[in-house]
Amino acid sequence: MLNYDLELREPMDMPDPEFPIKVHTQRFDRAGVVLFPHHWHEHLEFLFIERGEAVFECGRTPIHVRAGDLIAVNSNELHYGVSASADLLYYAIIADTSLLHSAVSDAAETKFIAPIQQNRLLLRNHISGDQHITDCALTIIRELERREFGYELAVKSELYRLLTLLLRGHVVTVLSQAEQTRRIQTIERFAPVLRYIDTHYSESIFVDHLAALAGLSRFHFSRLFKELTGHTISEYVNAVRLDRADSMLRHTQLTVSQIAAATGFNDIYYFSRTFKKHKQRTPSSVRGF
Repeated sequence: MLNYDLELREPMDMPDPEFPIKVHTQRFDRAGVVLFPHHWHEHLEFLFIERGEAVFECGRTPIHVRAGDLIAVNSNELHYGVSASADLLYYAIIADTSLLHSAVSDAAETKFIAPIQQNRLLLRNHISGDQHITDCALTIIRELERREFGYELAVKSELYRLLTLLLRGHVVTVLSQAEQTRRIQTIERFAPVLRYIDTHYSESIFVDHLAALAGLSRFHFSRLFKELTGHTISEYVNAVRLDRADSMLRHTQLTVSQIAAATGFNDIYYFSRTFKKHKQRTPSSVRGF
């Protein structure tokens, strides 16, 4: 049984436990807004971009997405998102694969559903330019929105179709049980580290302390952290601080100097340069947005 740090695990309630799939419509009117922090959940999630642009991170890979793109988030995969345009509309389809289980285990479940659920079969995160997958995702979204008579049959059949299309053209990894165990152990080991950074970003953060949280030497910690997140420790900490600063600039009356200090930047000039480099605009221009 998985034992990840629960601070990063997103509770996933379903409106109908007997039909465990749902869709959320998400709209954002500003670039640079954190759509959701780093988290994971056991369900599959599909993010379909209808309008605008965003950057999603799945595992350690940042992905710039545009209208028509689909992001497949594998079960138990750390993911994060930030808006990249002033007019973003996307749909989040969350599916519990238990919906696809048969009363009696058959070839489809043994060969495909179980490996997906167990994270031994990993889907490509970014799917772009595949009209069949776009049509399938939109059908699921519309059926769940309208809930006309028989929508359950339509959604379940389209979900099978979507998985078939993904399995035929967008599988990136088939893991052995041993490889999957190592993958889970790595995420489990680093969950308290990510939680610590998310809650102590305003303080001085030392690599030795983070390495101790993970029970690793400084060298092995730095290497594995980069493999897991795609960032060095300083890059990751700065990204968290800048996201918090961006939110404070938009939603509080604190001065830029106060926000810099509150997010762990002791030098306002360094804060301003770093903010502009990563957000492509100055802190004061965000405040005046």
